[in-house]
Amino acid sequence: MPTFQRKRFRAAGETNGWGAKYRATMSKRPFLMFGLPFLAIMVAGSFVLTPATAIRYERHDRRVRQMSREEELNVRRSARKVDMREEYNRLAGNRDLDNWEQKRVERLPGESDGILR
Repeated sequence: MPTFQRKRFRAAGETNGWGAKYRATMSKRPFLMFGLPFLAIMVAGSFVLTPATAIRYERHDRRVRQMSREEELNVRRSARKVDMREEYNRLAGNRDLDNWEQKRVERLPGESDGILR
């Protein structure tokens, strides 16, 4: 008998348990005990997640759908009328543009006034 045995020693309580039977069957039939359950879980997961994925894509499609020609024309008709002068005045800060006074900016000593002679 060799000094170191090839098989690991297992106690009597260990050899009669569910885990020992599974390990023994796993070494004989790995696909049946591991591969088949793994594939079954993957297929079941795809069936469970398919509706969730469909809902996600439907939400995305609603946000990024193309408009038909009629819808595009209706959007243009219902747009508000824009007066460019009024928009400019509004964006300029609602300043009183009728009562303005031209002021000359004082320059620092030695600074050019920007006029070339």
